[in-house]
Amino acid sequence: MPTLRDAAFLLGAPRARDLPPDTGAEVAFAGRSNAGKSSALNALTAQTGLARVSKTPGRTQQLNVFALSHDQRLVDLPGYGYAKVPQALRHTFFALTTDYLEHRRSLKGLVLLADIRQGLKAEDHSLLQSRNDIPILVLLSKADKINRGERQRILRELAKVAPETAYLLPFSALTREGLEETRETVSQWLGLGEPPPAD
Repeated sequence: MPTLRDAAFLLGAPRARDLPPDTGAEVAFAGRSNAGKSSALNALTAQTGLARVSKTPGRTQQLNVFALSHDQRLVDLPGYGYAKVPQALRHTFFALTTDYLEHRRSLKGLVLLADIRQGLKAEDHSLLQSRNDIPILVLLSKADKINRGERQRILRELAKVAPETAYLLPFSALTREGLEETRETVSQWLGLGEPPPAD
């Protein structure tokens, strides 16, 4: 039985039609540029270099697919909202993401990364509304940057505007807060065995 540790890069798809056959189970990772998607993927799979971590936002410009088995995959979607990327290109990235989310039948769950200090932006809300038939885990990343009281206040505010299908979880790849709960959730969506223990 594969685990998240078995994830390995399979392919980068510039268009949805370049993806593997739409069978099995996939979990997608989405979020604004610099929200911490790559760091979260590396932490979840207990690998330091599975997804490239860059100080320059907007590096992920295609659908990056990581295979755990022949029919279980993680998909890293292009980051969106980075102001220094030309507007036409920003629109292309976001359209690619929404096209994938709306039409991919093997998608079993969505993990949306959002910087807890910035909350949910208009594009985040748009993605959260794109599918109401799958569970969504909203990882409020960089939770180590604010104190616990502020964190609870933000959670209460976001709970008022997030859809019912979304579960909000403070997360930090640095301190590993929320990591085990995320691993358990993603593993369950993919039909994996027990998630790997934290290092």
